[in-house]
Amino acid sequence: MTAPQEHPKYRIKREQLVQKLRQKGIVSERVLTALGRIPRHRFVDSAFERRAYDDAPLPIGHGQTISQPYTVARQTELLDPQPGQRILEIGTGSGYQAAVLLEMGVKLYSVERLCPLYERAQRLLRALGYKRLELKCGDGTQGWRAYAPFDGIIVTAGAPVVPETLTSQLTEGGRLIIPVGDDSGQQMLRITRQGDQFIEEDHNTYQFVRLIGSRGWQENDSG
Repeated sequence: MTAPQEHPKYRIKREQLVQKLRQKGIVSERVLTALGRIPRHRFVDSAFERRAYDDAPLPIGHGQTISQPYTVARQTELLDPQPGQRILEIGTGSGYQAAVLLEMGVKLYSVERLCPLYERAQRLLRALGYKRLELKCGDGTQGWRAYAPFDGIIVTAGAPVVPETLTSQLTEGGRLIIPVGDDSGQQMLRITRQGDQFIEEDHNTYQFVRLIGSRGWQENDSG
C-alpha cells in the first residue's frame, strides 16, 4: 500500500532491504513482497527517517521501538498468515507489523496499551488506505475476547510467561507467536493449538521490550 508519489529512493531502499532479509534467511516470498511494499519511513520519527530501511530497531517514543525488519519478517514467516484469516496482534506500536499483516490480506485486530501510539498508528494505517482492521487501546495480555477465536496471534513484546488468555483465544490449528523470557533475551515460541493440546516450538533468541499487562510484566517490575 505504498504512497504513490514518494521519492524513488525509498523504493530502491526497500529493494535493498528485501535482498538483505533474503540473504539473512527469510524464505517466504509473500512476507518479502509485503515488506517490499510498505513505506517504513512513514512509521518512524522524522529524525530517524534516513535510517528507516536499516535492518535495525528504532525508537518511536514512550520507551518503545519499531522492531528490526528481520524480526518482523521472521515473526510473520512463523505465523504464516493466509488471506482472509483473523489475526490478533498484541502491541500495535508504530503500526509497521500491522501493515505487513494487512498487506498479506488478513483481517487484523490489534491492541496497544499506550494510547498515544494507538492513536498515531490508527491515523497512519488509515491514511495509507488499510481498511480490514480493528484497533483499540487496552491491555493486550487479555487478548480481544469479543472477536475470538483467532487463526493466529502475534505478540510484539517480550512476555515473562505464555498468557493462557491468549492460547485460549486460538482456533483449532491456530498459532501463537510470542517471545518469552526476561530482559537478557527471549525465546521466540510458536504455539499451535491441537484440540486441548498446545504444541510448542522454539525458534531462537530475540530481544524485545517488555510486554506490560495483567498477564505480563507489571509496570513496577525491576526484572
